[in-house]
Amino acid sequence: MLRFLTAGESHGKALVVIIEGLPAGLAVTTEPIGQELARRRLGFGRGPRMRFEADELTLLGGVRHGYTKGGPVAIEIANTEWPKWTEEMSPAPGETAKPLTQPRPGHADLAGMQKYGLSEARDVLERASARETAARVAAGAICKALLRQLGIEVVSHVVQLGAVVAKAGRRPGPHQLDAVDLSPVRCFDPDAEAEMIEAIKAAAKEGDSLGGVAEVIGYGVPVGLGSHVHWDRKIDSLLAQALMSIQAVKAVEIGDGVEVAGLRGSVAHDPISWDPASERYARASNHAGGIEGGITNGEPVVARCYMKPLSTLNRPVLKTVDVVTKRETVSFKERTDHTAVPAMGVVAETMMAWVLAGEALRKFGGDSMAEVVRNRDSFLATLA
Repeated sequence: MLRFLTAGESHGKALVVIIEGLPAGLAVTTEPIGQELARRRLGFGRGPRMRFEADELTLLGGVRHGYTKGGPVAIEIANTEWPKWTEEMSPAPGETAKPLTQPRPGHADLAGMQKYGLSEARDVLERASARETAARVAAGAICKALLRQLGIEVVSHVVQLGAVVAKAGRRPGPHQLDAVDLSPVRCFDPDAEAEMIEAIKAAAKEGDSLGGVAEVIGYGVPVGLGSHVHWDRKIDSLLAQALMSIQAVKAVEIGDGVEVAGLRGSVAHDPISWDPASERYARASNHAGGIEGGITNGEPVVARCYMKPLSTLNRPVLKTVDVVTKRETVSFKERTDHTAVPAMGVVAETMMAWVLAGEALRKFGGDSMAEVVRNRDSFLATLA
């Protein structure tokens, strides 16, 4: 069973991720992980922290001479901002000099304080922060490397930012991720890209924030990942949970799930045909997003993540209550972005890669990558 665990806070000394269940013989080095982390910092509308923040990577265990050994892999992502926060975030006994007592609407602040009996918001926000996704991206980079050994590529792109929507059907292919990343907003539609940038500028001028939608696609996913036999084995339910866990994501759509809800059954489903050339079944469309009955069907796996506007604004207008005085006030401001939708797409790749890798290992499991690939090849040979 593939699983990971992250630890650390936004302004803490470091983030740590431990990944368990990886087969031996998978190539792992810091360079591709660092490249994925750099992609997470991309995007027009990001705050100043992204410009001076660096992710200092250390492989703490599980890798020798560039390859996994079959045991847990541990990665540390050091926080280059730590010297500025050593006193405020010290684990030693003490008190904060500036307690945050004006919780932000839309953030975990107040609910977390009430749940855990905490007196100020920092004890909640530091862990609830999207900075935690850096650890996920590190884990996802390794999952992407595993999936490539199985012929699977995961890409994402922004299809909506604020009210601006990209043209339907403009979707990057499996090897066009670099082209997506060249866009300041990671949009594959150049006309929509320009409008998105203008929308961000307009929101920034007013100290406001924008949400949006990122689409993530898994190409080359074979038939048979997931299962129909139990609710928690359905791969679409696993994807929905993984993608919904991304900070500020409020809805997840598989395939054309929203659109087909308003269609008749005669046009909502994907006709099946037989392709003699490839000796494989094919679909004339992909409304199902590559998943039928909780099982991948061989078509690209498609999901969309809907992100709300960020709840930390540069203009203090969100009304709240001071938890000490109980008087009405406005929420406090931490450093923030005008939008994080482009970065959210990168994190969505991470979470889809995690789910696909986990289910691939469940289906084709082996103690080494060579064994996993053999098992995959053996299964695919039975489909002809």
